[in-house]
Order: sequence, then C-alpha cells, then structure tokens
Amino acid sequence: MLKIAVLGGDGTGPEVVAEGLKVLKVVAEKEGFPYETQDYDFSGKAYLARGGDPNIQNIPVITDEQVDEFRNYDTIYLGAVGDPDVAPGILEKSLLLNLRFKLDQYINLRPVKLYPGVATPLANKGPDDINFDVIRENTEDLYFGGGGFLRKDTPHEVATQEMIATRFGVDRCLRYAFEFCRKKNKKKMLTLVAKTNVLTYSHNLWWRAFNEMGDADYPDIKRDYNHIDACCMWFVKNPEFYDTVVVPNMFGDIITDLGAMIQGGMGVAAGGNINPEGTSMFEPIGGSAPKYTGKNVINPIAAIASLAMLLSVVGSQKGDAAIERAGEKVEKAIIATCPKMKSQSAGNMGFSTTGVGDLICEAL
Repeated sequence: MLKIAVLGGDGTGPEVVAEGLKVLKVVAEKEGFPYETQDYDFSGKAYLARGGDPNIQNIPVITDEQVDEFRNYDTIYLGAVGDPDVAPGILEKSLLLNLRFKLDQYINLRPVKLYPGVATPLANKGPDDINFDVIRENTEDLYFGGGGFLRKDTPHEVATQEMIATRFGVDRCLRYAFEFCRKKNKKKMLTLVAKTNVLTYSHNLWWRAFNEMGDADYPDIKRDYNHIDACCMWFVKNPEFYDTVVVPNMFGDIITDLGAMIQGGMGVAAGGNINPEGTSMFEPIGGSAPKYTGKNVINPIAAIASLAMLLSVVGSQKGDAAIERAGEKVEKAIIATCPKMKSQSAGNMGFSTTGVGDLICEAL
C-alpha cells in the first residue's frame, strides 16, 4: 500500500495537485497497485483562520505533533507554499523548511530535463542536450540557521550567518549521489560543484570526502569538479556535458533554478526532498502563482512530473516494481503530451489546467 499525505497548499497548488492525483488514479489502476491519500490543510488561509498574524508569526503553521504524523506516510505530495496575505518567510520557513529539517529530507533531487516541444532559451539545444540531474544537500550549509546580530540597529551593527559542513552530512549526500549516478548508468560521471578556492574549510571537506569515497567505493564512476561560477557558465554553454551533479545546499539552491530555466521554466520543473530511509516530499517548483488561482489556466506539468518522481523514488525505496514502473509511464506520458501544447506558460498552453491533466491520462 502506497500511503500519500497530500498538501495542496496555497494559490494554484491545490489545482495542480488535483491533476497529479487524477493521473495517479489512472496509472495505479493500470499497474495494479493500491494506494491511499489523506488531505492536510497547512495553507496561509488556514494559518490566518486560526488567528495567525499575517506579519509576524504568532502561532505554529504546523505543530511538532503534526509533523510527526507524516512519519506514518511513505511520502508527501505538495502543491505550493506562499500566500500574498502572509508575509514572506512565515509559511516557507515554518512549513517547507520545517518539514525538510524535521523529517531529515537531506537530499534535494532536481532533474533538469527538456521535454520535446518545450522551448528553451538556449540556442541550438534540444532534449538530447538538456538531460541531467542535480543532487543538492538539503539540511546543512547556510540553511541550518546559525548566526546572529551584534549591536543591531546601530551604526556599528554586525550580522553573521554561519555555514557548516559535517562529515556525516557530506558523506550521506555524496553516497546518495554516487549510487544515483551508478544506477542511472548513463555517462557514469559525477560532478562536484563547490568553491574550494575561497571556501577553503567547508568545501575542502566536500572535496576530500568526494575523492576518498570515489577512490574507495566507486572506481567505475568518473569524477569531475566545477567551481560554482564555472558551473553557471557551463549550464548555459554546454549543458550536454553533465550527467549527475552533486552540490552543497546554498549553491544548489541557485543552480537548480538556473537549471529550471534552461529546461523551459518553472512550470515544468519538479523537485524531490528525499529521506532515503524515511518520509520524502515531492513538489512542483513554480510557486503558488496567486494571480492565476481558480482560473484553470496554470500549467500542471511540473506537478505531474513531481508525481512521476514520487512514484519512481518511493517505488524503488519500497522495492515495489509496479509503483516504480508507474513513475516511468507517467514520465513517458508527459513526453508524449508536451508537443501537443502551444506553450508551457499559464494561459497560453492551448489547453486548460484540467485539459492538460486529461491529455496525460489519455497518453497513459
């Protein structure tokens, strides 16, 4: 039994998740695996309805007990986080980052894949050129929350933000990346992206661990290294060079959005926050798009691609071939559907949100 907690979230999130669930129903019937879903409302509107202050957080967006409840599920399927009536950071930090950290979703998996028929801003590049994966460490680096102020609001103010890398955290991310690259069995090349010439402590740890692990356990995987600035250039100039990329948290946050743009935009980009030994969470990257809410014009492709990733990853973790196959079939249905769409932009797809979901179901 595949158990999924569904968080539609804010804005257009519930609309795109509904299309993903429609696709799930069809592919589950075809592959013959049982599943169950449970809806949860941790949206901005729910926060406000419970007396939440829109400007300064005064109550929990989600309690520790509610987070613990998600441990009873195989996975979380998230729509979007962000409400224009709630100050930026309240929902994102208290829900999204909270879930990532407390459920120890230490891997952020971001495929950078250009689907057929989808426009890329890169000249003379097509689906064969833009097809790689970025594995971002998801719980350390500048995101762990360390830092503070000295003499705040004075002319002599000092602000610090701490970057950390633990051997434990680096090793488990690298191990996942090496194994992912080996299983994918494409170019069998893993590229570490960092800034070892400036961040000479934390990124030196990444560099040493990368090479020690590769030498000891993965002689079949070719190792490559990019400074972060060089990587940004090569993503644009020669994306076909890459196979699998592994990167610390902050730089990963940056290059995955660059990756999303070269694959056609946020409307087609999917992401997974993965705990290989626990509960993972999958989401489209495009945000809540409040101006399109309720208009049936938002693009659901990223949410459906997130569902495909959910099925592939969780199916593999559970050792369930039917669920894993279902993920592959949804991915193929997306590839068959994208060329039929006029555009990936909201309102210009040539189909409604529900219409695109129907096309995917037909392709299945």
